[in-house]
Amino acid sequence: MSQFLDQLMFFRREKSSFSGNHGVTTNQSRRWEDSYRQRWQHDKIVRSTHGVNCTGSCSWKIYVKNGLVTWETQQTDYPRTRPGMPNHEPRGCARGASFSWYIYSANRVKYPMVRRRLIELWRAARGEHADPVVAWRSIQEDPAKVRSYQQRRGLGGFVRARWEEVNELIAAANVHTAEQWGPDRIVGFSPIPAMSMVSYASGTRYLSLIGGTCLSFYDWYCDLPPASPQTWGEQTDVPESADWFNSTFLMMWGSNVPQTRTPDAHFMTEARYRGTKVVTVSPDYSEASKFGDIWLHPKQGSDSAMAMAMGHVIFKEWHLEGHSDYFDDYVRRYTDLPNLVLLEKSADGVLAPGRYLRASDLAGQAGQQNKPEWKTLAFDENSGHIVVPRGSIGFRWGEQEKRWNLEARTADGADTKLALTQIGNADGTADVGFPYFGGGGNAFWTQTRHDAVQVRKVPVRKVSLADGQSALVASVFDLMAANYGIDRGLGGENVANGYDDDVPYTPAWQERITGVPRDQVITVARQFAENAHKTQGKSMVVIGAGMNHWYHMDMGYRGIIKMLMMCGCVGVSGGGWAHYVGQEKLRPQTGWQPLAFALDWHRPPRQMNGTSFFYSHTGQWRYEKMDLADILSPLADASQWGGAMIDYNVRAERMGWLPSIPQFDRNSLKISGDAAAAGLPVDQYVVRELKSGKLAFACEDPDNPVNFPRNLFIWRSNLLGSSGKGHEYFLRHLLGTENGVQGKDLGDEAGRRPKEVRWREPVHGKLDLLVTLDFRMSTTCMYSDIVLPTATWYEKDDLNTSDMHPFIHPLTAAVDPAWESRSDFEIYKGIAKCFSELSAGHLGTETDVVTVPLLHDTPGELGQALDIADWKRGECEPIPGKTMPSIVTVKRDYAATYDKYTSLGPLMDQLGNGGKGMQWETTEEVQALGDLNGRHRGTGVNGGRPKIETARHACETILMLAPETNGKVAIKAWDSLSGVTGREHAHLVRGHAAEKIRFADIVAQPRKIYTSPIWSGIESASVSYNAGWTNVNELIPWRTLTGRQQFYQDHPWMRAFGEQLCVYKPPVDLRTIQPIKGKRSNGNPEVVLNFITPHQKWGIHSTYTDNLLMLTLSRGGPIVWMSEVDAKKAGIEDNDWIEAYNINGALTARAVVSQRVPEGMSMMYHAQEKIVNTPGSEITGNRGGIHNSATRTVLKPTHMIGGYAQLSYGFNYYGTVGSNRDEFIIVRKMSKVDWMDDGDIADAMQARKVVR
Repeated sequence: MSQFLDQLMFFRREKSSFSGNHGVTTNQSRRWEDSYRQRWQHDKIVRSTHGVNCTGSCSWKIYVKNGLVTWETQQTDYPRTRPGMPNHEPRGCARGASFSWYIYSANRVKYPMVRRRLIELWRAARGEHADPVVAWRSIQEDPAKVRSYQQRRGLGGFVRARWEEVNELIAAANVHTAEQWGPDRIVGFSPIPAMSMVSYASGTRYLSLIGGTCLSFYDWYCDLPPASPQTWGEQTDVPESADWFNSTFLMMWGSNVPQTRTPDAHFMTEARYRGTKVVTVSPDYSEASKFGDIWLHPKQGSDSAMAMAMGHVIFKEWHLEGHSDYFDDYVRRYTDLPNLVLLEKSADGVLAPGRYLRASDLAGQAGQQNKPEWKTLAFDENSGHIVVPRGSIGFRWGEQEKRWNLEARTADGADTKLALTQIGNADGTADVGFPYFGGGGNAFWTQTRHDAVQVRKVPVRKVSLADGQSALVASVFDLMAANYGIDRGLGGENVANGYDDDVPYTPAWQERITGVPRDQVITVARQFAENAHKTQGKSMVVIGAGMNHWYHMDMGYRGIIKMLMMCGCVGVSGGGWAHYVGQEKLRPQTGWQPLAFALDWHRPPRQMNGTSFFYSHTGQWRYEKMDLADILSPLADASQWGGAMIDYNVRAERMGWLPSIPQFDRNSLKISGDAAAAGLPVDQYVVRELKSGKLAFACEDPDNPVNFPRNLFIWRSNLLGSSGKGHEYFLRHLLGTENGVQGKDLGDEAGRRPKEVRWREPVHGKLDLLVTLDFRMSTTCMYSDIVLPTATWYEKDDLNTSDMHPFIHPLTAAVDPAWESRSDFEIYKGIAKCFSELSAGHLGTETDVVTVPLLHDTPGELGQALDIADWKRGECEPIPGKTMPSIVTVKRDYAATYDKYTSLGPLMDQLGNGGKGMQWETTEEVQALGDLNGRHRGTGVNGGRPKIETARHACETILMLAPETNGKVAIKAWDSLSGVTGREHAHLVRGHAAEKIRFADIVAQPRKIYTSPIWSGIESASVSYNAGWTNVNELIPWRTLTGRQQFYQDHPWMRAFGEQLCVYKPPVDLRTIQPIKGKRSNGNPEVVLNFITPHQKWGIHSTYTDNLLMLTLSRGGPIVWMSEVDAKKAGIEDNDWIEAYNINGALTARAVVSQRVPEGMSMMYHAQEKIVNTPGSEITGNRGGIHNSATRTVLKPTHMIGGYAQLSYGFNYYGTVGSNRDEFIIVRKMSKVDWMDDGDIADAMQARKVVR
């Protein structure tokens, strides 16, 4: 400051001149300029990135001065992409650059915080009981005490606590829960490990060591597209963004690339500059629409109709009437179009497509001794005989010979050319029925008058079966032609001769439903296919959440995937299916899994699909108004398909198709003792008890207190402010606090209640403890009992990868965690230490009984091959691992939890590592980790084991064990795969055999990963990463029933719901409007709108919207977009306060009235915190609500299938999905904007709320 004051002393300066008075010298100091210069000086620059699930995975320079983060800019030192291609940099966007605002903002959680009423109860109990576990038990045994803090959730009232105190409270709750109820009642939810792998693993490692449950997220987020595993047996393996540049026909379908994939959008624009045609498909005029040479804007939710019409054109012009040698060869070798399907009589006597013909159906099992019921068949075009092509799943498991490959050979080694059609060799034609759903669904969408069963003629062959009977079979190719309704000259009705015919799946038919002119559909389909023909597959579809968040999302996706498969685009650089919704690609996956799920100490871990868990335990099933009849195929026997949605989920859980958490109505730590007392092995004892009814699955009685989840950890997530579909049901039933549910449950409708689930009086509050780790006070934090301050992305060491590029990035601690925050790793390490100490006298060395579903990529996926039998219904015996979950015992030494948490366990030496059906030994890597991280001393359980005491140790563990970052491990992994395929694959990575990537390497510069069999593309200097490349070029089968990409799905539940072939299914009617419409008027006009919740522009991807910089650029709070037409109907003007509601709840927001939005649709951007500038609701009387206040989760039975090849459960691979775009809201202008600042309640800490 003195330098600035010196400038005021002008007349006291000493001056002298020189050069004839042309120059002047003074005694004035220029140190005053230092303040300006130092503004842009810094002490150090550190590389880090943002864990925000935006898929950017951008490398940033973090500038640090005086121990504080001052600003961030983009790094520009990425390695070259490939010669002749644009580079991946500069990466980053303005939203990411705004992140550092959070570090020192008022939103920052600075200290451990506990709800006041809870901490008062805890301190009083600790004063009475020396044992913390006994103290926690004393609180839980008094329902009034529990309710006293449960009903304050969401009302604020936090007080600061010490780390020692909160660790003890949490650990005591966990010990008590495991001892009293079972460790499976301790549950954790955290999403997207790829964005910060160690932070995710910190919590799941702790939970897995104590036997807790890790919830999946990809399905719950509704980012998981079931069509991917259905088709390929793989979950969203996709091209890197650079491969867009290689495409010569690029469609952006339901993906707003410039807005949601900002760092990578340049590849799309640069492809346009080099002549690539771009077609955008979006119902609204999105950021992406202006980049399209053609903009198709189908009515939202009708995309599958347009995709089916495009498929109709492509199949007709290129596979029936026209020809492409490339297409023909591709679909014969790499798809199931040649495979044979049995035709079966439906309930109405109509022939319908049934299951695949299998080797076990023929005399002598077609010469196959191993798994003949899992080997599919086709006709050889040259000989006319039925053959067993290689590649089906029966060749993968238990086979002595190495024949699981896509060589054009039969099982016995003969060359073969599989026949696509039987039209020239048919034994005749048959009238075959195909389901049509376009006459039903929600009346908001156009319903067409066509027969519910479309009977069409199909060329068939007669085959003799092993039992002496004959059967009719048809190829998938011929069935698909009939399903498309294409006239092949076979006669009959319901077929189209031209594109103007009003027959399902013609361009004219789709025009009525989507509103897209038929000529545009024909043009795009033709150009898409012609381009693929000329370039051998370089047509690509970039696709995203705009498609995947609908109830029948798999129909839209399969419709598009069929186009790609028909045109030979999958597995081709510049072509294929580019699905991006979140940062899903955890590239060093198999190196990360042992750390994350404690596989180095215990196997198997407990995992649960999030959607089924939340649907059950938030009570949303109690309000289910959608009937099975709404979605059942007209060809199915309706008498066999009654009940409610949750009934099917229960059946799936007890048959081992889905995981089941909590497991049983008995503590899993007590079962082994009970079995020993009965003198039986544990698995036999469990089977006996289940059959007798003395033991039951908890899912059959979710509202019984014995079956409640008790402790819930949330970290790296804003569950209650972002992904929690059915928000108000969470508040009512899981948390037991103030909520805005408006509808009634099924209590008065006994006929609609579930048949498999016991009905009880509603429960208000299941969780004893809700703990959230976050660096900001989010909506979820406001509803938690304990909030733990965690480090931001610039305050910890971690790893980060993305779908969009092949680099692995570090998160690096540029500064120490601010205030009293700690990294996730240090937080859970502290809880683990306290848990170990408190377990004395309560938990010792225990035998835990774990149920394991029939998992994909294990022999367990070969469950029931030909039909479905439910042991609970007396249709078969309960056989663990076949007709019910596997029963596995796990020894847990609870006192050693901390020692295990901080060391690499012996199972890595004894059992090795692996993934996706492969296995390899890791002795050398374990030794190397001990040398790198150091080893524990002493004689305890971790004596001599490699250390994992810091987050950096954890990073090194992942990098050492993963084939993507350790060349020698990659060789082992490829050799493991060769042991099944019989083909040599290690050449793909042999050049990296001596290389390893260490944490210091990626801190210096982002590094490309190595080619690994865990993924289906390659990392190459000449080929961009594209999914399916190794399947096509290395002849590795897809991990499906047929070993090929499947157009057809033959599981009985798929057929019952009419989805064996792709069809158009309109959005469903969730019945959330009529019960309340016109009954809660505020005097203003109302309009009913479809409710869409996309990712936004003014927030950091899907979570961070309370950033002051972003709020300033937007409207400072929650907003809902609507069309000018709908706004005029309701008398709403831009920026008016509006209310949107249905029977699920209500929300308040400002209206954004825009030409961009089509009539009948509204949009509320994802995750707008209701704690920011949100007034009270006239409907609920509570503050506003969030976007999910108006939604409720609805399950789909076909997503529950398991134990059936690719349709088998895998964590974040396949399972029920939390869709929400079929929802509708009533919108009106608010008559009074109430900020709820007045009233009698002055102190949220003391407020008493009556919970309905």
